[in-house]
Order: sequence, then structure tokens, then C-alpha cells
Amino acid sequence: MNKSAVIKDIDELIDTFCIDCPIKKELRQTRGKAGAHRFCIEQCSVGEQLKFLGNELLKMQEKD
Repeated sequence: MNKSAVIKDIDELIDTFCIDCPIKKELRQTRGKAGAHRFCIEQCSVGEQLKFLGNELLKMQEKD
């Protein structure tokens, strides 16, 4: 997988699932921005995929 493919996958995930996510919207109101962000990273399956893809990008940068 190359960098542009990973970035494209990240963009597609965010556009498809995160932009209009009702859970994120609710959590931002109740927990604030940081609380919603923490939920997305630690508990949301899409957030876990985004974290994985981000780590893959970091690995690619280390190789360059």
C-alpha cells in the first residue's frame, strides 16, 4: 500500500462515517470536543481503522 492509497482510504472513511456521525455530535455536546475525540479514537470501530491507517502512514515516513 502506498501513501496516496492510505490517505485516500482515510479520506473515504471520514467522509463516509465521521462527517455526519450522530454519536460524535451528541458527545461533543455532552463531553466536549476532547471527550468526543477520545471516544472516536478509543471506542469507535471507524476510529480504530483511522488510527491503524495513521500508524501505517507513520511507518511509511520512517522508511523514507
